[in-house]
Amino acid sequence: MPRTALRVRRWAAIAVLGGLLAGCGTGEADTAGPAVAPGSAGARTSTDVRPIEAATRITDAKGVTVSLPKPPERIVCLVALCDDILVELGMTPTATNSQVLAHPKFLGEKKAAEIPVVPGGFLSPEVEAILSHRPDLVIGLEDTHGKLAPALKGATTFWPVQPGSWQDSVGYLRDLAALTGRTEQGEKAEKTFRTRLAQAEKRKSDRTALIVYGSDENFGVATPESDVAAGLFPKISHYPWKSRGVDGSYSLEEILARDVDVLFVETLSFGAPDGKLSDKLAENPLWSRIPAVKNGKVIEVDSEVWAKGRGTRSLGVVLDEATAALR
Repeated sequence: MPRTALRVRRWAAIAVLGGLLAGCGTGEADTAGPAVAPGSAGARTSTDVRPIEAATRITDAKGVTVSLPKPPERIVCLVALCDDILVELGMTPTATNSQVLAHPKFLGEKKAAEIPVVPGGFLSPEVEAILSHRPDLVIGLEDTHGKLAPALKGATTFWPVQPGSWQDSVGYLRDLAALTGRTEQGEKAEKTFRTRLAQAEKRKSDRTALIVYGSDENFGVATPESDVAAGLFPKISHYPWKSRGVDGSYSLEEILARDVDVLFVETLSFGAPDGKLSDKLAENPLWSRIPAVKNGKVIEVDSEVWAKGRGTRSLGVVLDEATAALR
């Protein structure tokens, strides 16, 4: 698979917790039961939500401490998780380099177009452009944007995040709710997501599901160990896919042997769109033999939400779309 495509998927959480959050700062470990191996169905998700207390200093589940003199109002998002959380809290970023806000479950295209875009793209956002927005807080992905920290130091506060599971995403939601003082909104968003996941677990499908991603016939398989959205699937379906590391994936022959019932496809574009991944994969004669293909159960999904969002709002969309397709 092309290195660029692999890089996009590595956004989805290279550092995986092996189950529950450590419980530091305002982050919360799931209270549904003991820690479970990544990708396993595990215990039922608890719908209980602990109160969030406003704070000017938090330490997230990865041990990163963020300290601010006052609640941040001007927040620049370099990763879609940030945009996701802000929308959940009833806020909008001062600037962003994500397209997730255009989704109808977020701001919609018209309102999203009003948010300034940070030039340089996801991999190389321009520091001068970031600082031109006079941010109180900049949130980026640790393994991608951590290199910007020295250039931002002294001018603003930089918070490197690295979500590896839905529990991480909830923890980051709670932390930013505490910092912004939007505690009620944070609790409501967490409750909504936990309830949605718990309900989906009760209606778990016995169908075999699969998420593939890519920009051409060199596709990859999203696994629970390396992808936040895929981490939900063992709870709601049969999802027999395990990580083979950055350089390994599954062949169409292997996928055919697993009798996939429902196939979700994320087309990743690098520049101008050049067609759907599912159409390109259809050029392989093995593709048509997969049960999901034969039965019309191949669903092209929004990669901005499924691959890059990783917050509770994005994951809620994933749950809604996945459970509808798995019925």
